[in-house]
Amino acid sequence: GAQPYHLGRVTVVFNGEIYNHRELRERLTGLGFHFEDQCDGSILPALYLTYGDRFAEHLDGMYSVAVMDLRSTPRMVLATDDSGMKPLYYHWEQATGRFHFASELPALLGFAGVRAEEDEAGLDAYLTSKTPFGDRTMFRGVQVMPPAATAVLSHRDGLRVKQRPMAHERGLRPDKDRTLDEAGDQLRALLFEEVSRLLVADAPVAAVTSGGLDSSLVTALAAEALRAGGGLGSLHTFNIAYTGTWPSDERAYAAEVARAAGTRHHQVEIDPATFPDLMTDVVRHLGQPNADPITLSTFSLFRAVRDAGFKVALTGDAADELFSGYSRMTQAVAAHHGSDWIDDYLDHLAAVPRSLRESLYTDEYAFSVNAVGSSLPADIRRILHSSPGTRLQRIGAVEQRYRLPAYHLRRVDHLSMASSVEVRLPFCQPSVVRFASTLTDAQRLVPGQGVKRALYRSARGLIPRSVLERPKQPFTLPVTAMLAPGQGLWTLARDVLSPRTLRADGRIRPERVEALFDEQATRPSDTVSLALWSLMSHQLWRQEFFATAGATAGAPLTLHTPARVLQEAAA
Repeated sequence: GAQPYHLGRVTVVFNGEIYNHRELRERLTGLGFHFEDQCDGSILPALYLTYGDRFAEHLDGMYSVAVMDLRSTPRMVLATDDSGMKPLYYHWEQATGRFHFASELPALLGFAGVRAEEDEAGLDAYLTSKTPFGDRTMFRGVQVMPPAATAVLSHRDGLRVKQRPMAHERGLRPDKDRTLDEAGDQLRALLFEEVSRLLVADAPVAAVTSGGLDSSLVTALAAEALRAGGGLGSLHTFNIAYTGTWPSDERAYAAEVARAAGTRHHQVEIDPATFPDLMTDVVRHLGQPNADPITLSTFSLFRAVRDAGFKVALTGDAADELFSGYSRMTQAVAAHHGSDWIDDYLDHLAAVPRSLRESLYTDEYAFSVNAVGSSLPADIRRILHSSPGTRLQRIGAVEQRYRLPAYHLRRVDHLSMASSVEVRLPFCQPSVVRFASTLTDAQRLVPGQGVKRALYRSARGLIPRSVLERPKQPFTLPVTAMLAPGQGLWTLARDVLSPRTLRADGRIRPERVEALFDEQATRPSDTVSLALWSLMSHQLWRQEFFATAGATAGAPLTLHTPARVLQEAAA
């Protein structure tokens, strides 16, 4: 639309998609407002004038919104969606009253008033949870709005950030009278409704099909919805794989799902030899390190989606967090009473396990980390230890409030928008999130019997049994196999993590990293490969965003930012 949107002395800009804008436009028209177009964002000024700071409670969509209200005392109101699908980064100087915000870190750092300074403790936060959780980033003084948050900024009161209850926190209780079959049927009908809504767009819509349950179910429902609606042509689906023979190749399963759903399938293949060059692009678009190797595949996949002519793509992201699909959840639930299950669970979230992490740090850095305290938000341990609900419900609350937005959704958003592809996430729709909160623990997972039980039940008869009955595997890059002598990633890692570079950084022991390389070369493992990958990604981030990776952590450094992003920020 024609942003910024103006209505009197109220001005709004936003990023994302408002799915219920037609219903809201009709309601607001009935209240006397007039709209010149059908753009989803054009209803936002009227919505704010009607409901004030609580306007976001009426939105169904993925968004970050900024409202400037100059009717009397100047004030700004910002809001993020319930799941944190659309990020909003900001820099607030209370002493000077200067406030900057943007939807991506490179754009925010492009402002002259925002200095790029590395948070020295950020390395520990990154290695502890694969990317910083909560409102922190890897840059000192730069924060990110939490999901379901509304912030109000004024000269008198400064900046006040308040979190609204997320969809799963709104008092819904598990329905113990509903059978697993009934839960599966209701979930299938609900997902069909939401997928059908998300297919409505001004540009062609495709689907990403990894070959696992979540994306396969979204694919099958989307194909069914298009047929039921008499849509022209068939659904286009995309899968990514790697040149050569590698473990965990899912292309055959994705192709089988596509055949069963009757889609036009696109098999994207990337050469691992290109990964070293890709990593620089990925680090730049993410703005800060994310330890999941799938970032390379995600970036390449959405570039292929764009090149095929698609601007919108449906994915199966967030199902594991909502419906309890991770092995760490099963292990935590199965742990006997009195065990240290909380520390074990938190260690599963880490890029580098605690014991290995502590052995990597120099004495000086270990001292500074201990002085700062835990790199995780303090609320996480409180939720896991003493908040209401079962152990599985408490884990789900942590996953949805902290891990999902920070580690998962921001990665998907930045790497899809790098190619101007809008990713739509049926599992993040508020109705689906609310429904998930009404499932009993036994309808989510039972140790020894399976995970995501209600979701699997909803997919019966819709996707091939070979997909439903195969062992669960993560959709990720086979980094353990690829980070080996003779491979491009190995050469890059050896160069980026050279003893000279690590000594200049001063936080990681070069001799311990050399020992990791020796171990990976002789006895490759997921733990060691992910540790090396994570350290390499961190150093590449420093090289990309600061003048030199060897500069002192926390010192003012020169930012390397593409001119295009700087121009967008200035605009």
